[in-house]
Amino acid sequence: MQSAPHHRSRSRRAAAAALAAGALAASLLSGGGAATASPFPEPKASALPSPPGGKNVKVLVFHASATEESPTVDAGIEAVESIGLTGPQDQRFKTVATDDASVFTDDKRLGTFNAVVFLTGGGDVLDPEQEAGLEAYLKAGGGFLGIHDAARTEPYSDWFTGLIGARPAKTSPTTVQRATVEIPDRGHPATKGLPLEWKRPDKWFNWASNPTGTVHTVAKVRESSYRPGTGANGVDHPVSWCRDYSGGRSFYTGMGGTVESFAETDFRDHLRGALLWTTRLSRADCKATIDANYSAVRVTQPNQPGQQDQIGEPHGLVVAPDGRVLYIGRGGGTNEAPVVTDWNDPDIGKGLGQIHVYDPATKKVTLAGALTVFGNKGGGDELVKVEEGLLGIELDPAFESNGWVYLHYTPHSGLDRDKQVAERRVSRFTLDRTTNKLDLVSEKVLLKWPVQVHSCCHAGGGMAWDSKGNLYIATGDNNSSGFSDGYSGNNPQPNYKGLSFADARRTAGNTHNLNGKILRIHPEPDGTYTLPEGNLFTGKEQDEGGGKTRGEIYVMGVRNPARISVDKKTDILYAGWVGPDAGAPSTTWGPAKYDTFAAITKAGNHGWPFCMGNKQPYRDRNLPDPTKPLGWYDCDAPKNESPNNDGLVNLPPVTGNTIWYSPQGGAPDFPRAAAGVPSYKNEEATYLLPWLKGGGQATMDGPVYRYDAAKAGAGAWPEYWDGKWFVGDFYDADNPRHAVLTDPKTVGKGGLPVTAESLKKIIPVGQGGIRNLMDWKFAPDGSLYVLDYGRGFFTSDSQSALWRVTYTGGAATPAAKDLARKAAQ
Repeated sequence: MQSAPHHRSRSRRAAAAALAAGALAASLLSGGGAATASPFPEPKASALPSPPGGKNVKVLVFHASATEESPTVDAGIEAVESIGLTGPQDQRFKTVATDDASVFTDDKRLGTFNAVVFLTGGGDVLDPEQEAGLEAYLKAGGGFLGIHDAARTEPYSDWFTGLIGARPAKTSPTTVQRATVEIPDRGHPATKGLPLEWKRPDKWFNWASNPTGTVHTVAKVRESSYRPGTGANGVDHPVSWCRDYSGGRSFYTGMGGTVESFAETDFRDHLRGALLWTTRLSRADCKATIDANYSAVRVTQPNQPGQQDQIGEPHGLVVAPDGRVLYIGRGGGTNEAPVVTDWNDPDIGKGLGQIHVYDPATKKVTLAGALTVFGNKGGGDELVKVEEGLLGIELDPAFESNGWVYLHYTPHSGLDRDKQVAERRVSRFTLDRTTNKLDLVSEKVLLKWPVQVHSCCHAGGGMAWDSKGNLYIATGDNNSSGFSDGYSGNNPQPNYKGLSFADARRTAGNTHNLNGKILRIHPEPDGTYTLPEGNLFTGKEQDEGGGKTRGEIYVMGVRNPARISVDKKTDILYAGWVGPDAGAPSTTWGPAKYDTFAAITKAGNHGWPFCMGNKQPYRDRNLPDPTKPLGWYDCDAPKNESPNNDGLVNLPPVTGNTIWYSPQGGAPDFPRAAAGVPSYKNEEATYLLPWLKGGGQATMDGPVYRYDAAKAGAGAWPEYWDGKWFVGDFYDADNPRHAVLTDPKTVGKGGLPVTAESLKKIIPVGQGGIRNLMDWKFAPDGSLYVLDYGRGFFTSDSQSALWRVTYTGGAATPAAKDLARKAAQ
C-alpha cells in the first residue's frame, strides 16, 4: 500500500471558521444542518482531465480529521487496498492513502485518480481552495465514496452536504448495535449480491434531514430491529445511497462505523460495488428513486358539460400492445344526471358502462361503446346504493390479430326486480382497431352467475391473464357489512325474500358459489371455456354427498378483489381486497377491518369471513340469536356451518396473506393463547409492517413491473423497479402507495415483504395530484397509466382522469464511452 504518514492535516478554512459562531459550530460539528458557506474568491481554472483517471485505475483514500483520527482509518485503508488487489482482473485498482489535503489543489496528481474515498472524521479538513479542487474533480467526472464519519466532514459547506446527501442528527445513538439492513436495490453492484435482509452490527446514524427522494437509496436500516433513540427517521431510514452529483458520481454509506465492519465479507462486497461505480469500472442506475426524475401528466380532459365524452365513472384500465389505453366507466353518470332508486320503476339503477380508448400517438380519446348496466343508483346507505355495473376489462392475448375485449359486467336486462337479483357475466366483444369502436353485437357470453342486489356492496371486478392463456376473474362477496358491527360478515339473519345479504358464508365462504372468489378459466376461440388443472376444486368432488363445489374457483375467501394482476414471468397471482368496517379489534368478535394484499402461488382459501391477516380468526355466530358469539373459527380446519351454505362444511385450510393493514397500522399481530387465538387487545398489538397505515381503506392492487429493454420507450421506468409489486389504496392520506419487494423463498406462503418504498411523490398525492387511485397498469413502453376516480362517488367529475407517469432521469452512469475499461461493459 502506498500511503502518506498518518499525520493529521492542519490546514483549515479560516474564512469559513471566522464566520461561524461558536454555538452554530458546535451544532454543526455534532450533526446539525449545514450552514451557507461564505463566498470565496473564484478558484483558478482546473486542468483536470475529464474524466479523471484512466484504465490504470487508482483510488485515493483521504483520511484527515479535525478531531482525533477515527480508529477505523487503518482498517478502512486496508479494506480498500485489499478490494483493489482481489477479484476479477479487470476490476482491480491501485490504492493510495493520505491525510494531506494539498492533493486537492494538485491537478496533475488528483487527475490520476478515478475515485476519492473519504475516511475522514468530523470537522473542517479542507481549506477553500482544497474544497474547490474537490468540486472541480467532481465536475470533471470524478467519483466520490464517503464512509460513515465522512458525513460529519466540512460541516459549513452546502456543496459538501449535497455531495454526502445528509448530515447525522445530534441525537444519533453512539453504541454498536446489531440491526437488519434492507436491500431494495437488487441491481446496483454495491448491493446485488447482498442478502435481502442483512443482519450486522454497526453504529447507526439518524439523519438531521431524511435524504429519501433526493438520493437513490440502495440500503435501509430497519429501525424496529435496534434502538434508534430520539430523532429516529422512522420506517424509511436510508443507510447507503448514491447519486450523480455536480458532474460526477457520489456514493455514501453510513455503515463502517466500527473497525470490525471492514473485516466483514459482505461489507467489503458492498464497498467493492460502490468503488466499481465510482471508479467507472461499471455502470449503475443511481437515479431511479429520485422524485424529480418522474413526471406525472393528466392525459384526459374534463368531460364536456353533461357528457362523459372523455371518461365515465373510472373503474379499470388495460393497455394494448400498441400502447392504446382502454378504460371503463362503471355506470354512474355525471353529477347532474338523474338516478332511479325506486324498485317499482323499470329503469331502477339503469346506467351506461362506457369503454373509452386513449391513443397516445394522437393524444385523442374515443368513446368506443357503452353497455346498458345495472349500476346507477347513486349513493346512500347499503340498502340503497349499488356497486354493480361495468367492473372489469381485459384484452385477449392475441388482441393484435383478433381485437377481442373481455368485459366483466352486470347487464340491466338480466335484472329480476321482484327478487332483487341480477346476473353477472363475463363476455367477449370485438373492437374495430381502426375506428376504436366496440361491436356490441359481437358479444359472446363466457360465464354468468347470479348476485343479490338488494343491498350493496363489494362487487369485485378485476381480471388478468397468465402466460398459459388462463383468465382470472375476481368476484366480490356482494354482501352488506352493516349487520355484524363491522367484524366477520357472518350474520345469517338478514334476508330479502329468503336470500341472505349479510352472510358471506353464503358467498365467499361457500365452495358452491362464485361470489367472493377469484375464478380461473381457459377461454376457447368459440366463446366457451374449459377448466385448467390446479384449481381449488374440479366441480366433481363427491365430498359430503357431492355437487357442492364449482370447478371455476381458484381462490376462495376473498371479500372485494377489485384489482388483480399476474406476473407473466412467474405466473404469480397478486390480489387486493377490501375488509369490513370495524375500526378496532374486539376481544369478543376478532380483528379490526383488515385490507389485504396477497401474492398467490397456488389455489387456496384466503379466509374471509372466517379468518383474516396471518390466520387471525373471527367468532362464529348463528341462529337463533346471531348477536351471541359462539366459538372461534379454526383457520387450519375451518367449517362453514351457516344455514345459508349449500357448499361443503369442511373447507380447505386458510392460507396466510402477504400484507394486511388496519386503522392502527400495518400487519397487526397479537399474543396468542394456547389454542392460537390472538388477544385482540390494542395495547398488545405489534405492527409487523410499520410503513403501512389505514383509516379510510380500499386496496388497489397494482402490477409487478417488468422492464423490457427491447420495448422500453423514452418514458420507461428504469430496470431498478423490475420485479417489484405495486400496492396502493384508493385513498391518498396515510394509506399505502408503495413498491414492495418480496422474498422468493416465502412469497405465497404468508411471508411478509422484505422492504417497501413509498411512491407518493412519484405518483403524486394531495391537491393537484392523483388523490383517488382506482387502477394502475404499465404500458409495453414502460410508462405507467393511472386512473384517478375523482372527488365524488358514483359519478364522474372534473377530477376523474387518466394520468401517465414517466421517467425522465436518463440512462445509467457513467456513459459507456466513459468506462475506465471498456471490457467491463
